[in-house]
Amino acid sequence: MAAEPVPPGAETETAAVFHTRMLTALGQDIIDGVLPEGTRLTIEGLQEQFGVSRTVVRDCMRVLESLRLIVPKRRVGLVVQGPGRWNVYDARVIRWRLNGPGRADQFHSLTQLRRAVEPVAAALAATHASPAQRARILELGHELRRLGEGGKLGEFLEVDIEFHTLVLEASGNEMFVALRGVIAEVLSGRTHQGLMPHNPREHALLTHEQVATSISEADPQRAEAAMASLLAEVSSAIS
Repeated sequence: MAAEPVPPGAETETAAVFHTRMLTALGQDIIDGVLPEGTRLTIEGLQEQFGVSRTVVRDCMRVLESLRLIVPKRRVGLVVQGPGRWNVYDARVIRWRLNGPGRADQFHSLTQLRRAVEPVAAALAATHASPAQRARILELGHELRRLGEGGKLGEFLEVDIEFHTLVLEASGNEMFVALRGVIAEVLSGRTHQGLMPHNPREHALLTHEQVATSISEADPQRAEAAMASLLAEVSSAIS
């Protein structure tokens, strides 16, 4: 019997699936220490281990190198890097760390980063946000109240990510805006790791509303204080 024809694009899709699986497996193993610093990887060995083409392996290695999880060395091969060299701001590295045994430390460091950045971003947003951004942030603050009280954590997460992303964008500081992926990952990780209560605490709902109202009313001091209070509660809950 003749083999069925391969649908257009199927080979490319399969390669993409293999690439994603291989990248996730290796990235997680490096983050978790299963492949410790100094481990030597070879193209041939990875081909055999994962049963993929040389092209897929090379593409995967380029991504891991861009994340600084590995480094190519002449006459040695691909060498696993230690935590001090990782690109810790990349969303994939954050996701792998939150999925591994070091998740508590990662949540702690990410929350410290948020406490350093987001209150200032909220104050700047109160000063620089456009009328459309102010209106949307206020709308999102009320929506978080409704979803939180209704225990709709999946929808709450989506709105919460949009809320914090928009505050960063409205700040007008491109360095803060570049942290959108970081904030999204830590918010997602907290929910997916079961660290969010089924119904968010009243303090969290109230301070989100206070941040939104302060930005809407162009009050930077209140916006900064409300965001600082929100993240202090997050830090306490995670601890």
